[in-house]
Amino acid sequence: MYDSQFEPKPLLPALEPLYRRVVPLSWLLIRCSAGVILFVHGYPKLGHVAAVVGSMNRIRIVPAVPFAYLVILIETVGAVCVTIGFFTRLFAAACAIELAVLTFDVFWPNGFGWSHRGYEYMLMWGVVMFAIALRGGGPYSVDRLIGRAL
Repeated sequence: MYDSQFEPKPLLPALEPLYRRVVPLSWLLIRCSAGVILFVHGYPKLGHVAAVVGSMNRIRIVPAVPFAYLVILIETVGAVCVTIGFFTRLFAAACAIELAVLTFDVFWPNGFGWSHRGYEYMLMWGVVMFAIALRGGGPYSVDRLIGRAL
């Protein structure tokens, strides 16, 4: 929420009413963007468990079958939940853990740059999901609507 007590004074004071309205929407924008992007990444895995298991085996994640199902669950159901802000902390934390494994176990040896299959992209999205896990759904979420958060 926008709390003018802790915010710096705007350089243009006339913008303060605008900031008061849009600052609470910033978390909604971040959460929905992260959830939708995760869903777009996970949706093609639905119905293709064997391919996901193959990928798990290739990157030496064992046991591959249960982890494949877990990844599909996180990247589809979890993505929808992060997007709407339901069980936000649980699914964002699960995704942050998944991305940490990918960052440090799979992509780390390739260096930083994503253009060389490095860890840059995974690390950035992992940090975003970790921040969402810390903050929760925010003011515009199902968690807030029902008055409970996990």
